[in-house]
Amino acid sequence: QVQLVESGGGLVHPGGSLRLSCAASGTTLDNFAISWFRQAPGKEREGVGCISTSMRDERTYLEDSMKGRFTISRDRGKATVYLQMNNLKPEDTAVYTCAAQPAVDPGYLCRNFQLADFDSWGRGTQVLVSL
Repeated sequence: QVQLVESGGGLVHPGGSLRLSCAASGTTLDNFAISWFRQAPGKEREGVGCISTSMRDERTYLEDSMKGRFTISRDRGKATVYLQMNNLKPEDTAVYTCAAQPAVDPGYLCRNFQLADFDSWGRGTQVLVSL
């Protein structure tokens, strides 16, 4: 399994921005689906987005409610995936966790990503959006 470590969480005011990092060790993250999930207090974990790192192309997928505010990107040299979050709202408060899964077709995995699709998970980073 891949070791994943998230960082970048913290307290931010509504309307602010944060960039979360998901650093992997033991892999370059080539030919992987790397996803972000979040879990708010008292709620089930939900998907945020996914990036597929196919050798042919690299694509990102975001849940509709995050489009326009969140973006996912990757630093190939650092084996790190980022979640840039802008215009944060109190309802974005949650523990954000990244997960990774090698795949022959990571784009297929990302298009309909689910919790059960991923074997490697980080421990999460807390994001608190509050005045």
